[in-house]
Amino acid sequence: MISFFRGLERNNTREWFAPRKQIYEQWVRGPMIELASQVNDALRRFAVDNTVADPARAIYRIHRDTRFSSDKTPYKTHIGVTFPRAGLPKHAGAGYYFSASHREVEIAGGVYMPGPEELNAIRSAIVADPDGFLAVVESRSLVKLLGPLQGEQLKRLPRGWEKHADSPAGEYLKFKQLYWYVTLPAKLALTPKFAGVVIRHFRAMRPGIEWFNQAVLSARKEQEQSIRPSRPEPMW
Repeated sequence: MISFFRGLERNNTREWFAPRKQIYEQWVRGPMIELASQVNDALRRFAVDNTVADPARAIYRIHRDTRFSSDKTPYKTHIGVTFPRAGLPKHAGAGYYFSASHREVEIAGGVYMPGPEELNAIRSAIVADPDGFLAVVESRSLVKLLGPLQGEQLKRLPRGWEKHADSPAGEYLKFKQLYWYVTLPAKLALTPKFAGVVIRHFRAMRPGIEWFNQAVLSARKEQEQSIRPSRPEPMW
């Protein structure tokens, strides 16, 4: 894996990749499918809603989407796995993620690409119970292992939320993304400890992941109920 990605970084072309595709399948994607299966089995014990039916399908394609990018290199120089929340679009809810490359191991979790509705649901849940939210995302054990919550932020509170500036969790209303993210040495991916380290970090994130997903799911349920036609009153 290390050698393959080093070579791909230096020669990121279809001409280089094509004759080495079997190396990628055998020494990169194959072992990652096995690892994704181990992590998926572990998630069944503490985060069953984020498990997948087929771990192989949880692995991102190595091909880059270059349609809207100035970087036209065709391949990613890492391999990543995602475990989204069942019952929600792939990027609407909070999920778990990890990857490996010749440079580093990445472990992350949270809401990375929320739409306006999801972001509004999360912000509403924050202002409804700021102390409960802070107890989850600023847990001492969580911050010690994964650091503070990360994500792109606005410079000031978004329009319509200014009245919550004095809320204990007011600063979090500026977040456009909400996730935890750490990098670890690449050599971890070559050891039997890799799966255990990923699972340990996922367990630590679980309360936050569930908090975000509950906020989004509750808002969706309320919206569905508000547009559901009511049964008319009987005439006699």
